[in-house]
Amino acid sequence: MSKNKNLGRGALFGAALLWGVSFVTMKNVLTNVSPLYIIAFRFCGAALILLPACVRKLKDADKTYLLGGILMGAALFLAYTFQTFGLSMTTPGKNAFLTSAYCVMVPFLYWLFIKQKPDKYNVAAAFVCIAGIGFITIDSDLRVGAGDALTLVCGFFFAVHIIVTARYVEKRDPVMLAMLQFAAVGVIALICAFIFSEPPVNAAPSDIWSLVFLTVICTAGCILMQVYGQKYTPPSQAAVIMTLESVFGAVFSFFLYKEAVSAKLLIGFALTFFAVIISETNSP
Repeated sequence: MSKNKNLGRGALFGAALLWGVSFVTMKNVLTNVSPLYIIAFRFCGAALILLPACVRKLKDADKTYLLGGILMGAALFLAYTFQTFGLSMTTPGKNAFLTSAYCVMVPFLYWLFIKQKPDKYNVAAAFVCIAGIGFITIDSDLRVGAGDALTLVCGFFFAVHIIVTARYVEKRDPVMLAMLQFAAVGVIALICAFIFSEPPVNAAPSDIWSLVFLTVICTAGCILMQVYGQKYTPPSQAAVIMTLESVFGAVFSFFLYKEAVSAKLLIGFALTFFAVIISETNSP
C-alpha cells in the first residue's frame, strides 16, 4: 500500500510537470497551427488512444454515459478553446497561472448550482486570487490584455467542467468518461476548425511531433496518471500536487520561452498560487 501511495503521488507530480511543459509546447505550435486544429488533433487522438481500453465497456454505455461525455466534452472544449486562443496572445507563464484560477471559482459555482455555500477559506482565497490576477494582468495603462482576459474565461469553463464531471462521474468508469469527453471535444473542434480556420499547410515536422507529444503524453497519458494518482492519494494532497502545474508552466516559460519575469509578475504568481492552496486545502 505504501508503494502504491508513493507511485500515486509520483504519477500526480509527473502529470503536473508534463502539463506545465505543455504550455510552452502549445505556444510554439501556435506559430503554424490554429488553436482549433490543435485541439481537434489533440483530443481526437487522445480518444483513439483510450478507445481500446473501453471497447468492451461500450455496450454498457447508456444514455447517461453519452450525455455526461457530451456535456463534459462541451465544457472542456470551451475551456481549451479560450485557453489556446488566450495563449496565442499572452505568455505561457501567465496563461498557466491564470488558468489555475478555476480552482478558486469552483466553490462559488457549487453555491450557484448546488446551493452549497463556500466557507471562509474559499472567500479568503477569492480575494487573494483577485489580487494575484490584478498583478498578473493589469499593465501600466490599467488595461487587461486580450490574451489574459480569454484565459480567465477559460478558467471559468474549467470550473464548469469540474462541476459537470462531479455530476456524472459517480459510480461510472472514469476512463470511459474520459474517452467519451475527449471524442466530444475532438469532434466539436474539428467541425469548428473546418468552418472557421485555415488548414495548417505550413506546419513543420517539429509541429507534428509537438502535437503527438501533446496528444499521447499531455492528454491521454496525463489523464491516466491523474486517475491512478487520485486513486491512492487523499484529495487535499492530490489538489496541492496538481496546483504545481501552474508553477511548472511558469518555470518552463522562463527557461524555454525566455519569458521576462518582473517583480510585479512574481507577486501575482505567488498570490494566485497561494489562493489555490487556500481554496484546495482549507488552510491559510
